[in-house]
Amino acid sequence: MFFTFESGKRLIMNRVFIVARVIVSALIISCQSPEGNQIKMEHEDGRQKLVLKVAGYDLDRIKGIYSGKIQTENCDIDFHKVGIGDANTSAFSGENKYDVTEIGLHPFMLAYANDNFRGYTLIPVFPLRAFRHKSIFVRSDKGIESPEDLKAKRIGTPGYSSTSLTWIRGILNDEYGVSPKDIHWLLSNKDSSVDAAGKISKEEQIVPDGVSVTLGSPGKDESELLLSGEVDALFHAAEPEAYVQGNPLVKRLFEDFRTTERAYFSKTGIFPIMHAVAIKTELIEKYPWLPQAVFEAYSKAKAHHFAELKKVGWAYSSLPWFSQEFEETRKVMGENFWPYGIEANRKTLETLFRYSYEQGLTNRQLTVEELFDKSTLELQDVF
Repeated sequence: MFFTFESGKRLIMNRVFIVARVIVSALIISCQSPEGNQIKMEHEDGRQKLVLKVAGYDLDRIKGIYSGKIQTENCDIDFHKVGIGDANTSAFSGENKYDVTEIGLHPFMLAYANDNFRGYTLIPVFPLRAFRHKSIFVRSDKGIESPEDLKAKRIGTPGYSSTSLTWIRGILNDEYGVSPKDIHWLLSNKDSSVDAAGKISKEEQIVPDGVSVTLGSPGKDESELLLSGEVDALFHAAEPEAYVQGNPLVKRLFEDFRTTERAYFSKTGIFPIMHAVAIKTELIEKYPWLPQAVFEAYSKAKAHHFAELKKVGWAYSSLPWFSQEFEETRKVMGENFWPYGIEANRKTLETLFRYSYEQGLTNRQLTVEELFDKSTLELQDVF
């Protein structure tokens, strides 16, 4: 075989190309975490950024995060839309798919207190909140017209220890004198809202001692239990399928729940928290600045969304009286009616901590200072 100058030149260039590919591959591999997630990337200006896998619902108040409009300092975001049940399971089962994740607040409390779970640490960002009077559904033919009528009734639910159920039981006990022990509980083994919420995590299926509990008929979800007459009422975060379909046998206990929930807020100042945001503890230990950076990004995203609501929110909503509702909400609850940070939420958090302990779910009453990353305890909303 004869080598010309041109063929020799091509051979050298091919070898250079092969070596370059090997070097690039090695760099990519060296920038990955043990789980295979890419953690660092090099930018053209020489700066290194963390590439964070972030999980949660694609909610309007965090749109700035997943759209990329709001930057997280020293980080690039790889956002994954995930139902809360699946997010909880990923975090608590040890899969650890995500670096930052939306997480059920009460399931996190249970894992922390009862199972010594420390894989993730909370920051005081609360993507999902909801008043829960609306979440009590009853058979219209059972004569249940007030909360007190729930005593001695059979109540169905797919997740006894979920955040929403813990709030409902606590509110019924505090406001109406209805204790969890006054009720007979039936647990469904299916959930009609699974497509939206994901599968119920183990932490949402804990039942304490001292309450009356049986399992519902196999294969029936909570909506079917109500229609079949096996239960008299349902406590559930999502509207049961029978209610969505307009079945006349199913109604809300508080049919004018807006008035009831506004009165509850005016009396207590509590806007119940459902979900928080958690960061892998090992990442916080390695990058102590990360909790504040993530908190500020979520806070800026919410502030940006609220600014849009004030300007042209009515144009992006299908609700014909959106502007009136938005204005009235601010009059009742204040301009920043969805606050992040500890101090604005301390009473709400400590109320849920109390409810969980009183209901025999956590083995002790938790504190804000132990659950949330210390660097975030004094952080305040950007609003």
